Amino acid sequence: MPGRDQELGSYYVGVDVGTGSVRAALVDQRGILLAFADQPINQWEPQFNHHEQSSEDIWVACCIVTKKVVQGIDLNQIRGLGFDATCSLVVLDKQFHPLPVNHEGDSHRNIIMWLDHRAVNQVHRINETKHSVLQYVGGVMSVEMQAPKLLWLKENLRETCWDKAGHFFDLPDFLSWKATGVTARSLCSLVCKWTYSAEKGWDDSFWKMVGLEDLVADNYSKIGNQVLPPGTSLGNGLTPEAAKDLGLPAGIAVAASLIDAHAGGLGVIGADVRGHGLACEGQPVTSRLAIICGTSSCHMGISKNPIFVPGVWGPYFSAMVPGFWLNEGGQSVTGKLIDHMVQGHAAFPELQAKATARCQSIYAYLNSHLDLIKKTQPVGFLTVDLHVWPDFHGNRSPLADLTLKGMVTGLKLSQDLDDLAILYLATVQAIAFGTRLIIEAMESAGHSISTLFLCGGLGKNPLFVQMHADITGMPVVLSQEVESVLVGAAILGACASGDFASVQEAMARMSKVGKVVFPRREDKRYYDKKYQVFLKLVEHQKEYASIMKGD
Repeated sequence: MPGRDQELGSYYVGVDVGTGSVRAALVDQRGILLAFADQPINQWEPQFNHHEQSSEDIWVACCIVTKKVVQGIDLNQIRGLGFDATCSLVVLDKQFHPLPVNHEGDSHRNIIMWLDHRAVNQVHRINETKHSVLQYVGGVMSVEMQAPKLLWLKENLRETCWDKAGHFFDLPDFLSWKATGVTARSLCSLVCKWTYSAEKGWDDSFWKMVGLEDLVADNYSKIGNQVLPPGTSLGNGLTPEAAKDLGLPAGIAVAASLIDAHAGGLGVIGADVRGHGLACEGQPVTSRLAIICGTSSCHMGISKNPIFVPGVWGPYFSAMVPGFWLNEGGQSVTGKLIDHMVQGHAAFPELQAKATARCQSIYAYLNSHLDLIKKTQPVGFLTVDLHVWPDFHGNRSPLADLTLKGMVTGLKLSQDLDDLAILYLATVQAIAFGTRLIIEAMESAGHSISTLFLCGGLGKNPLFVQMHADITGMPVVLSQEVESVLVGAAILGACASGDFASVQEAMARMSKVGKVVFPRREDKRYYDKKYQVFLKLVEHQKEYASIMKGD
C-alpha cells in the first residue's frame, strides 16, 4: 500500500456485485486502484430459466471484500462508498426478512436474478397492452425487467411470497439500504428496469392495466417512493451496524447506487482522450458508445435530447450521466456464450490440459493457437465458411425477440483443437456483428457514434477487442484501469463525499485512457461480406419458424 500522499489522501471504496462474484476496490482521487478483492457468490437454478441468489450471501461477500481492500490503511482517509450490482430482484417481508422466490419455499433464495427468464408468459401479456410506458424500453419490455417478474410472483407464489412482501428492491438499492437504512431508490434502477419516469414519476395506469394495482397502494411504498440521482449522499451515511460488518468508518458518505453496466459506462465514457488521434476528441461525449461486456454485454449511448430507438431500451433521463438521456442496447449472453461454445466442444479437455501446462488461461491459449494456424492470412479470415448467430438466450437488442435461437453453419466432422479455436473465433465475431447491428439501429434513429469505450471482463481479451474494432470499423478505447466498473462505483462514493462538484467532474478526473485499438481497414471488405451472411442467418431462422408453423 502506498504511503499517504498529502494531496491525494482521499480514498473511495467501490463495491461491484456481478453475476458470479462480488468485487471491491480501494480507489484514489485519480481513479487508480490501490487494492482489489473478489469473492464468489452462490447461484441456484432449480429449473430451466429460473436463476436465484441470496441477499444474505451477497451481503456477507460484500463484507469480506471491503474488509480486505482497506486492510492496513488509515480509515480516516476513506471518504465515500459506492455500490453497483446486477439488476436482480430482491424480495423482503415487512420486517426486511428474506422471502422465497421459489416453489420450494426456501426463503434464503430471495433474489430472482437478472438473467432469469421464468416470466415469459407475463412479459408477453404486458407487451400486448401496448401501454405508453413501453415506448421508453424500445417498444417492447424485456423478460429481464422487474414488472414481469413481479407479476410472476403474484400469480405463482401468492401465499408464500406476494402477500407477505413488504419491499421489492433492485439489488443495487438493496445494498445501499443495507448500508444506510435508507429505503430511497436510485433513479438508475427505477427508470431503467421498473418503468419509472424521471419527469412524471410512476404511472398508476400501467400497474393497474397489467394486474399489479396492489403496488400503487401507500404511495408505492413497496417499490419506492423516494427516488434520488446516482451519486447522491444517502441519509446519515454508513450506519454503525453496517460499518462494523464492512470494516469501514461509521458515518462515511454512501451514494445512491447504479446498475453494474451503468457503473462501467460511468467509469469509461468521460475519459480525457486528448493526444490519441481519436475522432471523438473534438466531438461531444454523445459520440461515444460505452460497451460493458462480461457475462452479457450492454451498449450505453447518451444524448442531449431523447432518442427513441426501436428494440433498444430507453431513452432514460439522467439514469447514468446526469442531464443526459441514455439508450441501452444489449446482448443477453456474450461471455457466457463464449464459455458455452468452448466448454461444450469435444476438444475442450485437450485445451484445458495444454493451457494448464503453459500456465495460460484457456482464452490466451486459444488466441495464440489461432495465430499459429492462420499462416499468412489475417486471423479473422479463418472463419470464411463458418458463421454463428449468437442469440442462444434470445435477442435483447435491437430485435427484442426472446424466441430467437443460436445458429452455427459450416460445421465439419473433425473435432480437433483447430476446429475448437475457429468456432471460438466465429463466436467472438458473431458477438461483434451483434454490436454492429445495435450501432446501426442507434444511428438510424439519430445517434452519431464514432468511438467505442470498452470495459468488463471481455475487454481483457485482445481478440475480442480487435474483432469489435474491425467489424464495427471504429476505434476501441480501453481504460487505464481495467476494472472500470469498480472505478464507476468509486466515482459514486466520491460524488457522495462532496469531494467533486459533479458526477461529470469526477468522471473526467477518475477515468483515463489506457490503450486504443484501431480497426484494420484493409479487412473491411471481408467483414462486410460476413455481416451480410450474419443478417441472412436471422432472416433464414425466421423463415424456418414460419415454415414449421404453416399448415
